[in-house]
Amino acid sequence: MRFSTFLVNALAATIASAHGSHDIHKEQAIRRTLLQDTKRDLSHCAAKIRSNGLEARNVQRRAARLDSLIEKKGLKEKAARAAADGGHLSNASYTLSTPEETVFSSNNSCVLSPEVTEGPYYVAGEYIRENITDGQQGVALHLEVQVLDIDTCDPVTDVYTEIWHANSTGVYSGVQNSMNGNSENDASNLDLTYLRGIQETDSDGVVQFDTLVPGHYTGRTNHIHILVHPNATAQPNGTILDTTASHVGQIFFDQDLITEVEATTIYSKNTQVLTLNTGDSILAEEAASSDPYIEYVLLGDSIEDGILGWLAFGINVTLSKSVSAAATLYETGGVSSNSSGPSGGPGAPSRK
Repeated sequence: MRFSTFLVNALAATIASAHGSHDIHKEQAIRRTLLQDTKRDLSHCAAKIRSNGLEARNVQRRAARLDSLIEKKGLKEKAARAAADGGHLSNASYTLSTPEETVFSSNNSCVLSPEVTEGPYYVAGEYIRENITDGQQGVALHLEVQVLDIDTCDPVTDVYTEIWHANSTGVYSGVQNSMNGNSENDASNLDLTYLRGIQETDSDGVVQFDTLVPGHYTGRTNHIHILVHPNATAQPNGTILDTTASHVGQIFFDQDLITEVEATTIYSKNTQVLTLNTGDSILAEEAASSDPYIEYVLLGDSIEDGILGWLAFGINVTLSKSVSAAATLYETGGVSSNSSGPSGGPGAPSRK
């Protein structure tokens, strides 16, 4: 097993248009202003989540999931290697005798910072599901996200939490956009749903996804988008068609992990310009003033055996904003937001 960290940029939402070009510099300037009045981490929650048993349950759940994944994948032996994350090198080496609470606790906390936009690739009407790979290839990422109330430190239960990200070659499903890395004329991409999905938080505020480590695309380092729907209702066909959010954010990865992933055969086929963490202005703004790292573990000796990762972030449960979708997945297929929707209007559910 190797331990390192995800860099989590947990972001409360202020909304701008999600269509067309994505002005990262404008977003960065607005974020800097809003950060002045934002709580920067969850350190004030540490004592409470220990005393109320939440931390212990987190440790037990993550350890059990690791064991389950190793058994399922037939990985009989886990290799202990030193943790490293570029500028945050750890001297700790973990072995199979290392206590679970040392491995799986949430010692570090997440930065909370305002997000200007949900990005140009958000799609409304996606499926409630745990496995979101849809046949895409890449390094398996078994991701756990925990949602906490930033004021009370209690788990935020029964809210739908959505993630979406690019595939190994830096292309998003469900949208038709000249910046998407495939082709602006690729209308068939609107009907695809890979690497998009929604789960409802449980009694500990936790959702789990089986996905892949995202690829990079020009101008951005590898990242995952995340959105919390405060009052969404599931459609009969198992989708969520809701454009309100109490939180929109992004999840980033350590550069050493990215480098290892990008060297694999599947990711090496990505022809888009690689942006390092140090060259991503959104990530740089957060890393300059905080150290919000949490842990991940490799399931075996090789990066290609997959990763178990976890993070927790706080949200303002009183916040509710409208978000703009680049497209909507209707029952008859995906429709770009700059096109006329199918009969039935915006309330028409996604196809089953």
